[in-house]
Amino acid sequence: MFKYIKNKLYCENVSVEEIVKETLTPVYIYSKNQLIKNFKEFDNAFKNKKHLICYAVKANTNREICKILFKLGAGADITSGGELYRVIKSGINPEKIVYAGTGKTKDEIIYAVKNKILMFNVESVEELKLINKIGAEFNKKINIALRVNPNINPHTHKFISTGLNITKFGIPIKEIIDVYKYAKFNLKYLNIQGIHCHIGSQITQIKPFVIMTEKILDIVKKLKKINIDLNYINFGGGLGIKYNNEIPPTPKELSNNILKFLKNTHHILIFEPGRYIVGNTGILVTKILYKKQANKKNFLIVDAGMNDLIRPAFYSSFHKIITVNLKKTKKIKYDIVGPICETSDFLGKDRYLPELNSGDLIAVSSTGAYGFSMSSQYNSRPRPPEIMVDNNNWYITRKRENYIDLIKNEI
Repeated sequence: MFKYIKNKLYCENVSVEEIVKETLTPVYIYSKNQLIKNFKEFDNAFKNKKHLICYAVKANTNREICKILFKLGAGADITSGGELYRVIKSGINPEKIVYAGTGKTKDEIIYAVKNKILMFNVESVEELKLINKIGAEFNKKINIALRVNPNINPHTHKFISTGLNITKFGIPIKEIIDVYKYAKFNLKYLNIQGIHCHIGSQITQIKPFVIMTEKILDIVKKLKKINIDLNYINFGGGLGIKYNNEIPPTPKELSNNILKFLKNTHHILIFEPGRYIVGNTGILVTKILYKKQANKKNFLIVDAGMNDLIRPAFYSSFHKIITVNLKKTKKIKYDIVGPICETSDFLGKDRYLPELNSGDLIAVSSTGAYGFSMSSQYNSRPRPPEIMVDNNNWYITRKRENYIDLIKNEI
């Protein structure tokens, strides 16, 4: 949905330059119809098997994005009480919410129980005991699934690999059967509904998903032999997108490789895509403040920094950077850096772009996921606005913060 028309960058049918004239920079711009397309592609890939697509809210918590997805029938994968509050305020059916996370507090669990969510994805025995205790206090059985850590290498960045046995996530696969037994036969206020597994994010190979499926189904069969018959299998998320030269599998390829193992099963499938749904729906537009040459390096200093988009600094992540107005000038190798007082404050290094000047606009691509949701007010910088484009129209979904917003909660 991002394309050039007469050498100007458009989001759907709206000129990015025209948006920026009113919003200024930096600014996040999202395509509504790309969002809808991505969700439907994932949903339709599993249309022949009963399933629920629970959008991973952490990828982008914007309420307008959530509202659009929930109207399409999406559920939500949440990881905090705050995310629960957001999705409820966005109009979700609570019975489509699954709640993961290693550190759920008692208050957060009670909040979710009161809102009658679908289930908790439980990550430890201590958490099981707490949920059971809360169930006793409410005199009701609480739906749970156990998150298994299958010790699978997803071949992605180490900070977003969640299925290895060195990580904090889930219950080790060698212990999972015993923990199910303990939950079933010792904790009477738990209603065991499923199994959950999530091995990482930005996975660009199909093999880790296949290995995960085989391991999960082996656990499911073993559980059935001891009269623990599950209703749900939650495969998590993690399907990657194209940032640079990756060729990630499509949802259809994912379904073809998973569903062949599930032909004769009764289970309802749950998937938790986040990045795949929102990643390529957004760009971050920023303005060049200064050009600078130092030690044979060419720098473009822009008004967006690591506080607006931390992925390059945090993960050394690559985001394609393009000009808002096409230029036919010679290409120059630039480092695109921000105004933050950190050496790691960069959006891209060694990028070949047309010769640019102060005031020119550039766009950082595929920032719909883990862009604004990981932003901060570091260096006391107000966070940028978020804009939604729908065909020929655009509207603000989050206002730009101002200096008052920086101190309004301080006493």
